Amino acid sequence: MQTNILEYLEKTVKRFPEKTAFADSDVALSFQEFTDRAKSIGTYFAQKKCFRAPVIVYMKKSPEFLAAFFGVVYSGCFYIPIDDEMPRRRIELILENAKAEYMICDAGTREAAEKFDFSGSIVLYDDCVTTAIEETRLEEIREKVLDIDPVCVFYTSGSTGVPKGVVGCHRGIIDYIDQLSEVLGFDETNVFANQTPLYWDASMKEIYATLKYGATTYLVPKELFMFPVQLVEYLNENKINTVCWVVSALTMISAFGTFDTIKPQYLKTVTFCGEVFPVKQFNIWKKELPEVDFFNLYGPTETTGVSTYYHADRLFEENESIPIGKAFKNTEIFLLDKEGKEVPDGETGEICIRGSGVTLGYYGAMEKTEEVFVQNPQNPFYFDRIYRTGDMAFRDSEGNLVFASRKDHQIKHMGHRIELGEIEADVDCVEGVRGCCCVYVKEKEKIVLFYVGEMEKKELTTELKERLPRYMLPNAIMKVEQIPLTLNGKRDRIKMQQMYLEQASRGKRRK
Repeated sequence: MQTNILEYLEKTVKRFPEKTAFADSDVALSFQEFTDRAKSIGTYFAQKKCFRAPVIVYMKKSPEFLAAFFGVVYSGCFYIPIDDEMPRRRIELILENAKAEYMICDAGTREAAEKFDFSGSIVLYDDCVTTAIEETRLEEIREKVLDIDPVCVFYTSGSTGVPKGVVGCHRGIIDYIDQLSEVLGFDETNVFANQTPLYWDASMKEIYATLKYGATTYLVPKELFMFPVQLVEYLNENKINTVCWVVSALTMISAFGTFDTIKPQYLKTVTFCGEVFPVKQFNIWKKELPEVDFFNLYGPTETTGVSTYYHADRLFEENESIPIGKAFKNTEIFLLDKEGKEVPDGETGEICIRGSGVTLGYYGAMEKTEEVFVQNPQNPFYFDRIYRTGDMAFRDSEGNLVFASRKDHQIKHMGHRIELGEIEADVDCVEGVRGCCCVYVKEKEKIVLFYVGEMEKKELTTELKERLPRYMLPNAIMKVEQIPLTLNGKRDRIKMQQMYLEQASRGKRRK
């Protein structure tokens, strides 16, 4: 039985030593080159007697960045990725929480790293990677590592503004990648295009599948996601056949009429996750690329990656939602009410997840961990931990889970309980709207709609009066050039609330 994620790499490098594993615009590393770099880095930290400890990896997004990850794992430690996309304050909070003794930097990040309040040692990647490999030392470390030991810590946004570090272990990642790969049919022929930042758990789909099967992953230049035609050209030039992207990246292509100019020629599999895919935009993809397999994936960082899947093999009606589907093998999903009881089929409950994918909790934050990583309320007999996601869903007539909303996206307004997602779903169906997001500004007790599209605000207001009950109508509508996104590619609701408050403040001053 496999117990360490490095076994993926070690089996693959024997089969495909010269094949490209990871590449970007500047660097391409074969599996042999990748393995050698990782082992050198592992030896460097082994010589430092660093074991079962966090190591910060602060580098530019590149194949070398990934080699540093697995070098840390070879040493028996676990990696914490950060990069220069992150706001300085966020990095400082992560460093404060992690309390790591070492940080790996490259020539491009070293100067910035030295300005942080970091009490540990900053080491250069180039110094680590020239260390002579000590196979015997690395084998001795491997014998000590258990499958429940940490591999990585990914920091998610906390409700208080303080990032929470989710601790993933070998067993959880192995289980996740094995189940995901079986469902999606991954093998050595996959050519991935990575879109997500490497400090986000969503990137694990491509990274670990590449190592498991001997596939290839291209790290797509970030700037291409502002130019959809060039992005599709990039996919074709590199014969990309698999993308695992957030919804905003996919809708940028479909919403701006890119398929009228160019289409992906090699795509076979498209997965999407992170947010609800507007049906209108999904249908464009499905009509234009009918031979492609589309999968809706769902799962929080706290359960390693994704926990459910749905093969979206048809077009959807305006009033439908694309289900998030059924649980992967070795994963169980409960829909619980506030009292911890399962809701009847068809009724909405909180998604709670049980299985090997449930992570080790939040790093250095036991109280926060205990709030959501809880004892299974249906099992009073032995320790049986589940994760309460805060996401609401129901099961449809075919037993598929359908995402309803976040618990914190349900508001009470004018005496009515309102799901902001319901408003967004209606707006997304309006001709002339390419994307939208609805936020509730509590200070002003207002529902504010942000949208992108050709339609004018006055026309949209008229259209929504025909579609929505009066109590669900937005109190304010803001037309923007693009919906603000977080670093992870999700809609930045906090930023939008700030935008509205700033506009309201300026309007008040003018009066």
